[in-house]
Amino acid sequence: MESIRAVVYLSVCLSVLTSLCQGQRSGNSHLPSAPDEPILGLSTSELADALQGLLDEADSSVGLSVEKKASVIPRCDVGERCAMKHGPRIGRLCDCLRGTACNTFFLRCY
Repeated sequence: MESIRAVVYLSVCLSVLTSLCQGQRSGNSHLPSAPDEPILGLSTSELADALQGLLDEADSSVGLSVEKKASVIPRCDVGERCAMKHGPRIGRLCDCLRGTACNTFFLRCY
């Protein structure tokens, strides 16, 4: 009996809160519209053109960097040379197959 009463009170409270929130949201959804009013001395069409130009430049620069990052490292077989030593650094030539690793002393897949 107590649990049923608690569920009823909880459902009434939730329905009241939901109706209050719906009333506040519908009142704030009406934004003042002034399409012909200039912003920063520019018309809406000029702002749209400037934004389109900015997005086109961003797309072209992002596309190049994504292509560089998406390069595929070739696979090496067991016993093939997988790295090259450049002074204190070791550069990768290829990636060893699954289950094998590149030995940093011999620079070969084992």
